[in-house]
Amino acid sequence: MNIQIFGTKKSADTRKAERFFKERGIKFQSVDLKEKGMSKGELQSVMHAVGGIDALIDTESKNKQVLALIQYLVPEQKFEKLLENQTIIKQPVVRNGKQATVGYAPEVWKTWE
Repeated sequence: MNIQIFGTKKSADTRKAERFFKERGIKFQSVDLKEKGMSKGELQSVMHAVGGIDALIDTESKNKQVLALIQYLVPEQKFEKLLENQTIIKQPVVRNGKQATVGYAPEVWKTWE
């Protein structure tokens, strides 16, 4: 298992996800979206795993300006804007190879063990 957790330090759900894997003794790599973020390939992989770009966007994000703009863009432009502004992605994004979840999803992670 090769677990990656993408989120921010301020995200309670990201901390809960990290605790979930720590409690089970599963090693994971934690990536802060504010500091590093996802590469283009990682974002594409996650997008395909979760069913499209709209599943990634956090409609409750504090960045209302980017949220307002992104809903009027064509899919290719949406992807580029999301790549530039990764803090509007629902957190945490948890990857296990080609599989991925968005948000706190312990019921899915248990099936990965």
